[in-house]
Amino acid sequence: MKRTFGAILTVLGIIGLIYAGIAIINKSAAATNITVFAIIGLLFFFSGISLVRVTKDEA
Repeated sequence: MKRTFGAILTVLGIIGLIYAGIAIINKSAAATNITVFAIIGLLFFFSGISLVRVTKDEA
C-alpha cells in the first residue's frame, strides 16, 4: 500500500516538475505559479522516492 502511494506521489511530482518546466520555457505563467508548481513537484517527487525506498517488501 505504501509503495503504491509512493509511486503515485513520484508520478505527481514528475508531472508538476514537467509542467513547471514547460511554463518556464513558454513564459506563459506568472513567476509565483511556476515557483509553486516547482516546489510542490519537488516535494512530491522526493517524498514519493523516499517512501518507495524506505518501505520493505513483505510477502
